[in-house]
Amino acid sequence: QVQLVESGGGLVQPGGSLRLSCAASGFISSMNVMGWYRQAPGKGRELVATMTEGGSTNYADSAKGRFTISRDNAKNTVYLQMNSLKPEDTAVYYCNAWNYYGAGYWGKGILVTVSS
Repeated sequence: QVQLVESGGGLVQPGGSLRLSCAASGFISSMNVMGWYRQAPGKGRELVATMTEGGSTNYADSAKGRFTISRDNAKNTVYLQMNSLKPEDTAVYYCNAWNYYGAGYWGKGILVTVSS
Protein backbone atom coordinates (compact mmCIF):
# COMPACT_ATOMS: atom_id res chain seq x y z
CA GLN A 1 0.00 0.00 0.00
CA VAL A 2 1.38 3.39 -1.01
CA GLN A 3 1.93 5.92 1.74
CA LEU A 4 2.84 9.58 1.43
CA VAL A 5 4.37 11.15 4.52
CA GLU A 6 4.79 14.93 4.76
CA SER A 7 7.24 16.74 7.02
CA GLY A 8 8.65 20.21 7.54
CA GLY A 9 5.58 22.22 8.48
CA GLY A 10 5.18 24.50 11.46
CA LEU A 11 4.93 28.10 12.56
CA VAL A 12 6.85 30.80 10.71
CA GLN A 13 6.76 34.59 10.74
CA PRO A 14 5.62 36.55 7.70
CA GLY A 15 8.48 36.84 5.24
CA GLY A 16 10.05 33.63 6.48
CA SER A 17 10.74 30.34 4.74
CA LEU A 18 9.85 26.69 5.17
CA ARG A 19 10.73 23.55 3.24
CA LEU A 20 8.17 20.78 3.02
CA SER A 21 9.12 17.22 2.16
CA CYS A 22 6.99 14.28 1.11
CA ALA A 23 8.29 10.74 0.82
CA ALA A 24 6.36 7.99 -0.94
CA SER A 25 6.80 4.44 0.26
CA GLY A 26 5.29 1.03 -0.35
CA PHE A 27 5.10 1.60 -4.09
CA ILE A 28 6.07 -0.76 -6.84
CA SER A 29 6.34 1.77 -9.62
CA SER A 30 7.61 5.27 -10.16
CA MET A 31 5.35 8.22 -9.62
CA ASN A 32 4.41 10.19 -12.74
CA VAL A 33 3.26 13.39 -11.08
CA MET A 34 3.98 14.52 -7.54
CA GLY A 35 2.90 17.76 -6.01
CA TRP A 36 1.37 19.85 -3.31
CA TYR A 37 -2.12 21.12 -2.59
CA ARG A 38 -3.36 23.16 0.33
CA GLN A 39 -6.56 23.86 2.19
CA ALA A 40 -6.96 27.01 4.21
CA PRO A 41 -9.54 27.26 7.01
CA GLY A 42 -13.02 27.52 5.55
CA LYS A 43 -11.83 27.06 1.96
CA GLY A 44 -11.54 24.24 -0.54
CA ARG A 45 -8.40 22.36 -1.43
CA GLU A 46 -6.33 24.10 -4.11
CA LEU A 47 -3.31 23.36 -6.22
CA VAL A 48 0.01 24.79 -5.10
CA ALA A 49 2.50 23.10 -7.44
CA THR A 50 3.11 19.86 -9.30
CA MET A 51 6.06 18.29 -11.04
CA THR A 52 6.30 15.37 -13.46
CA GLU A 53 9.01 12.78 -13.31
CA GLY A 54 10.49 14.43 -16.36
CA GLY A 55 10.74 17.78 -14.61
CA SER A 56 7.79 19.74 -15.99
CA THR A 57 6.25 22.02 -13.38
CA ASN A 58 2.93 23.72 -12.81
CA TYR A 59 2.40 26.43 -10.21
CA ALA A 60 -0.61 28.25 -8.87
CA ASP A 61 -0.41 31.98 -9.50
CA SER A 62 -0.16 32.53 -5.75
CA ALA A 63 2.97 30.35 -5.62
CA LYS A 64 4.84 31.69 -8.64
CA GLY A 65 8.03 33.51 -7.73
CA ARG A 66 7.91 32.47 -4.08
CA PHE A 67 7.63 28.66 -4.01
CA THR A 68 9.83 26.11 -5.74
CA ILE A 69 8.95 22.45 -6.21
CA SER A 70 11.62 19.82 -6.72
CA ARG A 71 11.90 16.04 -6.76
CA ASP A 72 14.33 13.26 -6.05
CA ASN A 73 13.01 10.58 -8.40
CA ALA A 74 15.31 7.89 -7.03
CA LYS A 75 13.73 8.38 -3.62
CA ASN A 76 10.22 9.22 -4.87
CA THR A 77 10.37 12.32 -2.73
CA VAL A 78 9.00 15.74 -3.53
CA TYR A 79 9.93 19.02 -1.87
CA LEU A 80 8.34 22.46 -1.66
CA GLN A 81 10.59 25.37 -0.80
CA MET A 82 8.41 28.24 0.36
CA ASN A 83 9.91 31.71 0.65
CA SER A 84 8.44 35.12 1.45
CA LEU A 85 5.58 33.47 3.28
CA LYS A 86 2.42 35.45 3.90
CA PRO A 87 -0.37 34.97 6.44
CA GLU A 88 -2.63 33.89 3.58
CA ASP A 89 -0.33 30.91 2.99
CA THR A 90 -1.57 29.47 6.27
CA ALA A 91 -3.15 26.13 5.44
CA VAL A 92 -2.87 22.39 5.70
CA TYR A 93 -0.55 21.29 2.90
CA TYR A 94 -1.19 17.93 1.27
CA CYS A 95 1.20 15.85 -0.76
CA ASN A 96 -0.27 14.23 -3.86
CA ALA A 97 1.09 11.65 -6.26
CA TRP A 98 -0.11 9.81 -9.36
CA ASN A 99 1.50 6.72 -10.80
CA TYR A 100 1.61 5.76 -14.44
CA TYR A 101 -1.39 3.43 -14.02
CA GLY A 102 -3.69 6.29 -13.08
CA ALA A 103 -3.80 5.65 -9.35
CA GLY A 104 -3.69 8.71 -7.12
CA TYR A 105 -2.56 9.03 -3.53
CA TRP A 106 -2.77 11.67 -0.81
CA GLY A 107 -0.80 12.32 2.33
CA LYS A 108 -2.50 13.11 5.61
CA GLY A 109 -1.49 16.76 5.44
CA ILE A 110 0.77 19.02 7.43
CA LEU A 111 -0.04 22.39 8.96
CA VAL A 112 1.78 25.54 7.95
CA THR A 113 1.00 28.64 10.00
CA VAL A 114 2.32 32.04 9.00
CA SER A 115 1.87 34.48 11.83
CA SER A 116 3.74 37.03 13.89
